[in-house]
Amino acid sequence: MLFDIGTPGLWRLFDESAGLEQVATGFQFLEGPAWDGNESCLYFSDIPANTLYRWTEKEGAMIFRHPSGMSNGNALDAAGRLVTCEHATRRVSRAEPDGSVVALATRYAGKTLNSPNDIVARSDGSLYFTDPPYGRTARHGIEEPQELDFQGVYRLTPEGDLVLLLDDFNKPNGLAFSPDEKTLYIDDTGRMQIWAYDVRPDGNLAVGRKICQMERSQAFPGGFDGMKVDREGHIYITGPGGLWFLRPDGSILGRLRTPEVAANLAWGDGGKTLYITATSSLYRIRGLVGG
Repeated sequence: MLFDIGTPGLWRLFDESAGLEQVATGFQFLEGPAWDGNESCLYFSDIPANTLYRWTEKEGAMIFRHPSGMSNGNALDAAGRLVTCEHATRRVSRAEPDGSVVALATRYAGKTLNSPNDIVARSDGSLYFTDPPYGRTARHGIEEPQELDFQGVYRLTPEGDLVLLLDDFNKPNGLAFSPDEKTLYIDDTGRMQIWAYDVRPDGNLAVGRKICQMERSQAFPGGFDGMKVDREGHIYITGPGGLWFLRPDGSILGRLRTPEVAANLAWGDGGKTLYITATSSLYRIRGLVGG
């Protein structure tokens, strides 16, 4: 059964007959999907392959950048430019129109970042990203010791200043804004929690509140990872067994079972299609609300 956990509220988000379609496969470990509406294409990362892909309905998956710095999370900034979290280079980068790549963030307080993981853009031009140590392994090309003694959540201002927002997460990972951008949701993979923070007028965060706690499952692999929000404020997050759907207060609406461990997701096709990166494959499913 595609939706193996469901409440009546779930059927506002999806038709009960909705199908999960595999649109590309044969990869090593997929992450970081980001839809470019102007080009009608999806960018996503294959971390072990050190490759950033560009997918279109007509051409399928084509290499966009290799090596990619072991790219992970991607997003489009307020100007429509692709911004990327890179494990191996321990930086956040931006692709320029001329094809060059520039570094936006590499260090905090004089110390090298851990391994930027996931990223989201705000309409004011700010970028918010998480910096757990997941990429600091030999297979990701990072064998030096970690310089920072915390796992941070940062805001990169439109002026290029790097502001530390949080330093008390165990493994900060996915993050997403509410539709009005007044709330920032962040998940802590290490503790299997989702937190909600009010966003102050200056872009910094107020005191947060934990809205969801989940336990890991031996029967269903995977932990809290990528996260998105739909137009009505519902939270979509990859977790044990697939993709979970929550109300804004963190209460559970249901789960979509995926054939592989799901890592991240992105809205595409005008916001009505949900693209899911799951280990070796890219999947999609049509929604009713959209993002």
